[in-house]
Amino acid sequence: MLESLRQPLEGGRAVIARANAHIAYPARFQLIAAMNPCRCGHLADPAQGCGRAPRCALDYQAKLSGPLLDRIDLHVEVPAVSASDLALPPPAEGSEAVAARVARARALQAARYAGRVVEGRPVRTNADSEGELLEQVAAPDTAGRRLLMEAAETMRLSARAFHRVLKVARTLADLAGEGAVGRLHIAEALAYRRIAPTISR
Repeated sequence: MLESLRQPLEGGRAVIARANAHIAYPARFQLIAAMNPCRCGHLADPAQGCGRAPRCALDYQAKLSGPLLDRIDLHVEVPAVSASDLALPPPAEGSEAVAARVARARALQAARYAGRVVEGRPVRTNADSEGELLEQVAAPDTAGRRLLMEAAETMRLSARAFHRVLKVARTLADLAGEGAVGRLHIAEALAYRRIAPTISR
């Protein structure tokens, strides 16, 4: 079932194949998913974790294939919330400020891609850009490109992951209100790539 998400995540459409016909339906969506690190959910807590760790975590996380994970741009590990965390003051930047920053970035992208079309589809955001267009809008500076090439070798990034890092870095630059994609944007985008399951030993 999960593997059926690969095609729409990649191309923005779902194709139904039958003996006499292939029918494609539009399927552009934003995937937001969450999972526990292991079956019991207490992998990082030695007091509650099961006796099969880390094997149980490897087995549990292996339910998601590499090709599917490669199509997910942002991987964020969220630690459990403790009682002391709940007593902390609210963050300095509230939801309204974040929403305004996102709205500015979206408006910037709408202006950047006005009238642009890739493979018959209108380009609205950085996620829609491909090929030469992506190179035009997301080409990093010299330091950023050097970091990206080093990371591509070290992390063994696929071609898909390489281009997705560029798209995320371009968006990070937009959120910061910066015209050029720099080393810091590339570094943050790379930090969101999943390398391997996180296992506590």
